[in-house]
Amino acid sequence: MSLTIKVHFTSITHLNFSTKPCTFTGYNTRIRPKPIYHFNPLTSTSCKPKRMQAPVQSSSASVIKSSLIEPDGGVLVDLVVPESEREAKTVEAQSMPKVRLTKIDVEWVHVISEGWASPLKGFMREDEYLQSLHFNSLRLKDGSVVNMSLPIVLAMDDETKEGVGSSSAVTLVGPDGDSIAILRSIQIYKHNKEERMARTWGTTAPGLPYIEEVITPAGNWLIGGDLEVLKPIKYNDGLDHYRLSPKQLRKEFDKREADAVFAFQLRNPVHNGHALLMNDTRRRLLEMGFKNPILLLHPLGGFTKADDVPLDVRMEQHSKVLEDGVLDPETTIVAIFPSPMHYAGPTEVQWHAKARINAGANFYIVGRDPAGMGHPTEKRDLYDPDHGKKVLGMAPGLEKLNILPFRVAAYDTLVKKMAFFDPSRAKDFLFISGTKVSVALSRFLGVSGFVIIL
Repeated sequence: MSLTIKVHFTSITHLNFSTKPCTFTGYNTRIRPKPIYHFNPLTSTSCKPKRMQAPVQSSSASVIKSSLIEPDGGVLVDLVVPESEREAKTVEAQSMPKVRLTKIDVEWVHVISEGWASPLKGFMREDEYLQSLHFNSLRLKDGSVVNMSLPIVLAMDDETKEGVGSSSAVTLVGPDGDSIAILRSIQIYKHNKEERMARTWGTTAPGLPYIEEVITPAGNWLIGGDLEVLKPIKYNDGLDHYRLSPKQLRKEFDKREADAVFAFQLRNPVHNGHALLMNDTRRRLLEMGFKNPILLLHPLGGFTKADDVPLDVRMEQHSKVLEDGVLDPETTIVAIFPSPMHYAGPTEVQWHAKARINAGANFYIVGRDPAGMGHPTEKRDLYDPDHGKKVLGMAPGLEKLNILPFRVAAYDTLVKKMAFFDPSRAKDFLFISGTKVSVALSRFLGVSGFVIIL
């Protein structure tokens, strides 16, 4: 028995928003800036979601507000220096000791600066780091607890530490030498790499992508402090119009008068199994009494491993999926989540869910083996595929978020399309994950635009 993946390649017709196509290096793709998308959420739940809230009924004619969930800490963090102060801060930065950032460090500056990690206001100091590493959460001054399952830290080597000396502030310099941010009231502490790896991934096995790329070559010191970002982070890759901040997303949800927002993250192309699941989720929310549930289709846009489909190709495919009506552009927003990917399974999926709270989503869809990958040295999954969704239902600091575990979708060979798995006739179903789709498509990455038909 076999499953054929038909990949249709086609040039993309874009909405008129800009007359200048954006060009990319390395891939033959063209993405023109276009308005924010709204499309039919397509996800299915396997059981009644816990803590699911029915819509508030009101006789008032006031506009529905879809800022439906408070950001962690009560206030959305925004660490970008106001334009009126930018010149003075930039001049000040020139006189400070410099700490050079990698490309992935810059992605973390982006994440922190826009409030995805609220209430975090900079790279973690030691007390925040230890709480995150050992408790997956932070306790605030008022005694409340917010989820923070991944340490967000900045490493430096011995030479840089010596250059910083006794300074209380440093300038963070990007890979191209530009001053990106100021880090104030700094604290320098030891970077115990083995402990960090073991606590975050549950293993120190060689070959884990983020460890190989970030932690192994990193310095033996961590530097934390309060961040002031000199100007908004831009990548100039033709995709910046998709990089909506939590503040922008919340504003868009309000504009659309959403009464529920459900987020779906993926790092691979959308296939018809995803579409089936997202549509089913929207149907269930409507049946619960919500009038205008909006899907936030939120592909991860930071560091990913080498065999994942590149971001520009994925965004081109997402555009085509909307254009072809696989997803409804009227009830969906497509945006890029700028976080780097750890592939840390149940630990990391908490971070993904927490960040969507700050973006204004009050429902989060979780599937099989979220943020997982194959074991780097053994022929097995690194994590139990069911643990991610179980952990989300128990994680400290995520109680206000409605977790939506979805039913298993697979290719039904009898009807020749994706359907929900029926264990009574298991032999009639074939399973295909987004990762398998990525592998199948990897040979086609130079082609402009594709949509997956199962």
